[in-house]
Amino acid sequence: MARGQRTNLASLANTVGDKSPVEQVTGMPSRTTPLTELTPNPRNPRDDLGDLSDLESIADMQLQPAVVVTRAAYLRLYPDDSITTRFVVINGCRRLAAAHKYGRTDLAIVVNDDIARDRVTLISASIAENVDRQDFDVIEEAKAVESLVTECGSGVDAANRLRKTQAWVSQRRALLALAPELQTALRRGELAIREARALARVPLEQQVVRWQATQDKKNHDAKPNGAPGQRPPSPSRIIAHALSEFTSKPQLLAEALRAHLGPDGVKTLLAVLADEPATI
Repeated sequence: MARGQRTNLASLANTVGDKSPVEQVTGMPSRTTPLTELTPNPRNPRDDLGDLSDLESIADMQLQPAVVVTRAAYLRLYPDDSITTRFVVINGCRRLAAAHKYGRTDLAIVVNDDIARDRVTLISASIAENVDRQDFDVIEEAKAVESLVTECGSGVDAANRLRKTQAWVSQRRALLALAPELQTALRRGELAIREARALARVPLEQQVVRWQATQDKKNHDAKPNGAPGQRPPSPSRIIAHALSEFTSKPQLLAEALRAHLGPDGVKTLLAVLADEPATI
């Protein structure tokens, strides 16, 4: 399944595994239910559902039903979660969010409590909707994989469930060993996954220093702006470097922010720092 491609119900069945209850979904009848009866999966691996504009058409037409389980089936697995609606959406949380955003009052659903037969199956179904999507945050993806490994008991079983290699599972789990600053940089696209995997093998207290040293070397070796084949450092990297030098060279940060934000942006920032309404 190519990254960025939407997951349909058939591919969901394949991802979760052979003879999985999920594969029965394609033959199940759908029904329409009010949004007030639907709760998004509290265990959804996505903290951020991303840009929903690609689902704006759901206001007029829903091409694919959401897969849900009943409240009772869900609570058998997670009795401490607070569920007050009749159903929990397992596959289709973005469709549910888009329905709320764009004024739809109901959603077509397929009820399949077999997905909630155990935690491994439920987590696998949840991950199947998101893994390999281009807009799926890589750290959220790593956390989802880690949760599946915990439930399965081994990385091998998790890899089989996801139809991925053991190396892929290990690489994703390794990202959780990164320092918080590097996880943020990875999410922002400032740190490549390949570099992140290498840094994850470095002791935690050395990771940020090692990465900053690499960035400084790249900046030092960079050709002048405009030279063929060389891109200038991104504003975020310049600001990150200025922050690391703030104690001894506070002017660097001031210059970086002024260049990136412009006069109006600086005024807004100063107003926020002063805890006053911005007036521009």
